Amino acid sequence: MKIIMLGAPGAGKGTQAKKIAEKYQIPHISTGDIFRANIKNGTELGKKAKTYMDQGLLVPDELVVDLVVDRVAQDDCENGYVLDGFPRTIPQAESLDAALAKMGQKVDYAIDVDVPDENIVNRMSGRRACVGCGATYHIKYNPPKTEDVCDICGEKLILRDDDKPETVLKRLTVYHDQTQPLIDYYTKSGVLKQVDGTVDMEDVFQAIVKILGA
Repeated sequence: MKIIMLGAPGAGKGTQAKKIAEKYQIPHISTGDIFRANIKNGTELGKKAKTYMDQGLLVPDELVVDLVVDRVAQDDCENGYVLDGFPRTIPQAESLDAALAKMGQKVDYAIDVDVPDENIVNRMSGRRACVGCGATYHIKYNPPKTEDVCDICGEKLILRDDDKPETVLKRLTVYHDQTQPLIDYYTKSGVLKQVDGTVDMEDVFQAIVKILGA
């Protein structure tokens, strides 16, 4: 079962990817994790990626696809995997499909966790992060016992720049420009499934389980 998770920043696709991986005993693969593992292990692909990252440049599509394909070719992916945060663009999706075809594989499901922009802005602007231990909270869904104070270490909680409404709106604009076309791409491939991401997290997961048929 080869699954791709789609959805805007803050839609909850990462959380759902982890739950899918746990239930079906398949690896949860994010590009960030792949980059870190390859750089830490000093692989050739990792060294190449690091030269771009050290300069603050985006890692080219071709190299990202190579890293992902190298990861999904490993033994623990034999029964499937969940890709989280990749592909982000049509060229990445096309390159991934071509590489998988050479391995005799194809994407089985592209699951889009659909959440309106307004909901995402409200969700993310309610997040708070501890300046001390890094613990995260949400003023509505997971509030600290004392306002703006971390339950764990007692340090101050802040609204990170990444979660400020103006930043979130910019990220959503990039998402719609780059990643939204993937929804059309996977619809044409016949593998796209959409779930309502505005409902409770467990309800979203149950909807995904129903799609996966187990």
